[in-house]
Amino acid sequence: MSVTISSGLLRLLVAQAAASPNAEVCGLLFGAAGLIESAEACANVAANPAQAFEIDPAALFTAYRRVRGGGLAVIGHYHSHPSGVPVPSPRDAAQAMGDGAVWMILGGGEARAWRSVEVGAFVEQAIEVIE
Repeated sequence: MSVTISSGLLRLLVAQAAASPNAEVCGLLFGAAGLIESAEACANVAANPAQAFEIDPAALFTAYRRVRGGGLAVIGHYHSHPSGVPVPSPRDAAQAMGDGAVWMILGGGEARAWRSVEVGAFVEQAIEVIE
């Protein structure tokens, strides 16, 4: 299985992560199954944003209101690892709900995609980049 994203959007997310070397950035991914059509940066309200992320609940409520109004579906989220390793951390695994959500993790100038397949577990997804 794979996820598709435009080259421009992918470059934007990687640049956003690179611009924040001391704190995790985070945001929501919108689209349809397997297709990331847009992303929205959100405030990281974690107690220690250098080591964790927590998407601002107000941003989540706003996004889901838009979905109910006919907007693009929330298909997952993205966040960065300032350490540069874009693989799920133990903290990420503890938050994985097994709901099929896409987790785009950014670090070290690259992005990798993961799908939450069961509580506490991920399966890596190939990223198909389109123009």
